[in-house]
Amino acid sequence: MTAHIPAGRPGPSVQQVFDTDPVPPPPLMRVESPATGLGSGDVSIDRYFDRAWHEREITHVWQKTWQLACRVEDIPHVGDHVLYEIVHDSLIIVRSGPDEIKALVNSCLHRGTLLRTSGGCVKQFRCPFHSFTWGLDGRFIGMPGAWDFPTIDRANFALPEARVGIWAGFVFVNFDADAEPLETYLENLPEHFADFRLEDRWKAAHVAKIMPCNWKLAMEAFCEAYHVSTAHPQVMGYYGDENTQYDVWPGIRHVSRMISVQGVPSPARAGIPPETTIEQMRRDIPFFAGKPIEIAPGSTARAALADRAREKIGRSSGRDMSSLSDSESLDLIEYMLFPNMVPWGGQSLPICYRFRPHGDNPEESIMEIMFLFAKAPDGSHPPPPPITWLGIDEPWANAKELGSAAMVADQDTDNLRRIQRGLRASKKPGVTLAAYQESRLRHYHETLDAYMAAE
Repeated sequence: MTAHIPAGRPGPSVQQVFDTDPVPPPPLMRVESPATGLGSGDVSIDRYFDRAWHEREITHVWQKTWQLACRVEDIPHVGDHVLYEIVHDSLIIVRSGPDEIKALVNSCLHRGTLLRTSGGCVKQFRCPFHSFTWGLDGRFIGMPGAWDFPTIDRANFALPEARVGIWAGFVFVNFDADAEPLETYLENLPEHFADFRLEDRWKAAHVAKIMPCNWKLAMEAFCEAYHVSTAHPQVMGYYGDENTQYDVWPGIRHVSRMISVQGVPSPARAGIPPETTIEQMRRDIPFFAGKPIEIAPGSTARAALADRAREKIGRSSGRDMSSLSDSESLDLIEYMLFPNMVPWGGQSLPICYRFRPHGDNPEESIMEIMFLFAKAPDGSHPPPPPITWLGIDEPWANAKELGSAAMVADQDTDNLRRIQRGLRASKKPGVTLAAYQESRLRHYHETLDAYMAAE
């Protein structure tokens, strides 16, 4: 499978690093699947700002795909609900029964008033304008002056619904009644995440920021490591950039993966001492702070860091992590689920990203960062915190719960502002992508183009 990787890619490769790990990764991480047959042409730039493209995207993408709406722990009790809003659409994601979650269209069937403008816990949904009322399951309960509405058939006056699916503790919605089931839409994702067990985690942090760019630009910045040496030079002593592994599987439309190793320097810094790798990782990632990390004779900086990570993850989760692989302890194992979800595997940085348009503006977006921590052995966990919202001019660093991840996000945000403006100024009609290091982006746009071309 490695024949399609450019011959000049610097090493060691991710798989060569895995070969030397004392605790090897799961078998599915030992498979390499570089993209083939994706072509080499430019990607049109109109998809990042054009109003007509944006309008078609509403119809062909947001009305047709499965999208992450919330986590199950966001709505633990009957009546708990959150809003999921995408461009013009608004859904109430509600725990309508102990074992039932519904996605109700957030619009009164009388004169269209939004039934809810925020989440919370209620016993019913009552319009604040004329008191038309529906139950948690969407069934119509009644309204004042019923005598004056002879055309309303109470039995058929239920709130419209979107489809709901659940995977790994995430609640998904789909506006298309004829869409394929979530189970097949996810393709190989459940198999790959079986060992990561995200359903046994809870959302410990959730930060959302309005971004100065199209939602696809924001997502792309976090789905390749080609930009790392320029945009994030501080990580080069402990992070693999040019030797990151990119996987696109034959026949898989919605899912791709990249694996970036940590605890080893970039190929461009291959000669630095292992003590420097540890020192710089401890400098940037508070998780590794505390008592000194010693490298045992004959061992490596990566192995020493993995030992420390297993120790701390085990202590915080109350579980025995001695068999957790070096890779799951340290590495950035990032997947992408079309159209806008980026879940991470492993334990080193348990992140999930979500990207979507900011209202009806194709040149602004909402980027969200969620941290998913392990539940206690008995399944208990604190309640998820409220979302921290950051405005377009507020830095990620204002969200202290993000720790060192905020610095990287701020560096990317500065570049994204320039990219959005630069695309508008460009006289070149397309974006040029690298054959391997940006193959996930090319695969993503191939799937996007297929949805946009569908009848």
